[in-house]
Amino acid sequence: MNGSRSLRISLLAVTTGALISSGIAVSAAAPAPTPAPQSTTAATSGIADAPVERLIVGYKTSAAEAKSNDAASKDAKAKGAKAGETLGFDRRLGTGAALVDLGGELNKDSLNEVIDTFRADSDVAYVVPDRRMYAMADPNDSYYGRQWDLFEATAGMKVPGAWAKATGEGVKVAVIDTGYVAHSDLAANVIAGYDFISDPWMAQDGGGRDNNPADPGDWMNRGECGRDRDGQPVPPYDTNNSWHGTHVAGTIAAVTGNGKGVAGIAYNATVQPVRVLGKCGGTTADIIDAITWASGGSVSGVPANPNPANVINMSLGGDGSCDSGTQSAINGAVSRGTTVVVAAGNDDENAANFNPASCNNIITVAASDRQGNRAEYSNYGSVIDITAPGGETAPSPANGIWSTLNTGTRSVGSETYSAYQGTSMATPHIAGLVALMKEAKPALTPGQISTAIRENARPLPGSCSGGCGAGLADAAATLAAITGGTDPDPEPEPGNGVFTNTDNVNIPDNGNWVASDIEVTGRSGNGPAQLKVPVDIKHTFRGDLEVVLEAPDGTDFTLKNLSETDSADNITQTFTVNASGVAANGTWQLWVRDTYLNDTGYIDSWGLTF
Repeated sequence: MNGSRSLRISLLAVTTGALISSGIAVSAAAPAPTPAPQSTTAATSGIADAPVERLIVGYKTSAAEAKSNDAASKDAKAKGAKAGETLGFDRRLGTGAALVDLGGELNKDSLNEVIDTFRADSDVAYVVPDRRMYAMADPNDSYYGRQWDLFEATAGMKVPGAWAKATGEGVKVAVIDTGYVAHSDLAANVIAGYDFISDPWMAQDGGGRDNNPADPGDWMNRGECGRDRDGQPVPPYDTNNSWHGTHVAGTIAAVTGNGKGVAGIAYNATVQPVRVLGKCGGTTADIIDAITWASGGSVSGVPANPNPANVINMSLGGDGSCDSGTQSAINGAVSRGTTVVVAAGNDDENAANFNPASCNNIITVAASDRQGNRAEYSNYGSVIDITAPGGETAPSPANGIWSTLNTGTRSVGSETYSAYQGTSMATPHIAGLVALMKEAKPALTPGQISTAIRENARPLPGSCSGGCGAGLADAAATLAAITGGTDPDPEPEPGNGVFTNTDNVNIPDNGNWVASDIEVTGRSGNGPAQLKVPVDIKHTFRGDLEVVLEAPDGTDFTLKNLSETDSADNITQTFTVNASGVAANGTWQLWVRDTYLNDTGYIDSWGLTF
C-alpha cells in the first residue's frame, strides 16, 4: 500500500462488549409474594367515548328518504323531536346515505336514544356514528415489534408520535458510506448516487470512481490493511462483508407499511447512496469530494448531482481532530442548506479526538442502549450534540438496532435483516429525524434544525458519564415544537413521572426471591390504570423465571409466570398493570425468582412510568 495516500477513515461499526455493571446490589431473600388478579387493559370503549356530532343513516332503497333530501331532512327533524334532540340533515354521501347533524356532541345515553329511534324505523337499513379517524402510525412491517428504538417508552426515540406530522416526503438523504446492496424493503426509496472510491483495490468492484454506488462487499483478510501504531495487524482477524451502508439506509428510509421487514424513520424520504468506504475503509480526499457532491457542489470530473441532499449521514470516522479539508467541505455543504449528521465513534473515548465527529457545523451523535444509558462503546464529551438509540447486541440481538442487510460474507448473497450496534446505528436515527423536520418545515436551516433537536431532547433515562449532549432525541416533541403543535406523548418531568433503577441484582440459580426497589415520591393519589413497567432482565433461560411487581401497600401484580417451553434469553419488555387501586407514593419492588437449575442471570434495570 502506498504510504502517501490520504488518511484512511473507517466505518464506525459494531463492538461486542456486554453492558454489565461491576456493582451488584443483592436484596435479602424474601417469601414468595402472592399475586393478586388484576386487569392489564383498559375497559372497552363505549359508543360515546370519542366525540360524535353526526350520524350516517342508510335508508332502504324503497324509502323516500333514500332519494329525497327533503324527505331525509323531515325525517331527521322528526326523529330528533321523538328523542328530545335537535337533529338536521347535513348532506348526502356518495353511497347515498344521509349525514345527520346531532346539533353538537351528545352524551352516551342521549346518543344511544337517537340511534335507537332510527333503528326502530323499518325504512332504515343502518345507522352508525360519524366518528373521527386518525392516521394509523403503527406500521404492519413484520419486524416492527423488534424496533424498540423507535417506539419503546423507556429509551425509544418516540418516532410514531412524529409520523402524524411528517414521513419525510420529498426529502433527500445522502448516505456517505459503503454504498448500497439491493434490498426489496428499501429499493423503492433509493435514488441514483455515486461511487467516490478512487482506488480500484479498495473499491473491490473492478474500477475507480463511477456512477454505480453498488456495494460489492468490504471483506478483509487479517493484516491486509497494514499495521496499527502498536505494530499489530489491521484488521486483527479476517472479516466478512458488513453491508454497513445498507443497514444505515434502512434505518432512515426502509419502506414502511408493506407488511414485511422493518420500518424506516423517514419512510417516504429518498436515500442517495454515496460510496466512499470499501476494503480497508476510505480516504479523507474521497469523503471530502463526496460531501461536496452530495450537497450540490461541484467536483472536477464528476457529473453534477441532479438531486442534492437535504441531509447527509456520515456513520464513519477516524482518529485525530477535524482536519481543515473536511471542515471546509462541511462548511460548503451547510452553506448550501444541507444538514450534516455524524457518528461520535465507538471507542469509549472523548469524541473531540475523532474526525469528523469533532468538526463544527455538524450534529454529532452518541449512542444509547435499550435502558437509556450511554452505550458502553459510545464516545462522549463536549462535542456531542445529541444521543440516539445505538443498541447493544450482547448478550442478545434483541437489544440491537434491526435493519436491512445481506447474507453474503465474501460476495453478494440474499437480502435479510439483522441487528447491529454502534454510533453508526444512532446517527441515521437523527438523519431520519432531520428528514421529518425538513418535510414539516422546509425553510429550516441546518443551524435551526440542530437547535430544535437539542432543545426538545429528553433526559437520558439511564446514566451517561463524560457528556451525552442535550440528551436523548425525542422525535415527537421536536416535530410538535417546529410545527406549533402538541406533543402527543409528552415526557413526564424527571422524578415526577419516570422512575428507574439501573443497579444490577443477581438472580440465584434455583434460589430464593430477590427484589429491586424503586422509591416513588412527588405523586398524588393512586397510580394510573395503565402503569407502564419496563423490565430488562438478563437470563439464559427466561422460562425459569417468575416476576412479580409489589406495590407500596403490598398488592402484587404478576408480570410473568413460569414457562417450560420458553427457552429464549432475557426478558426485555414493557408490562402494563392497573395500579388505580393502590397509592402511587412509596416503595415499589420488582421480585424475581429462578425455579430451576443450570441457568443464571440478573436484573439489569427496571422502571415505572406514570
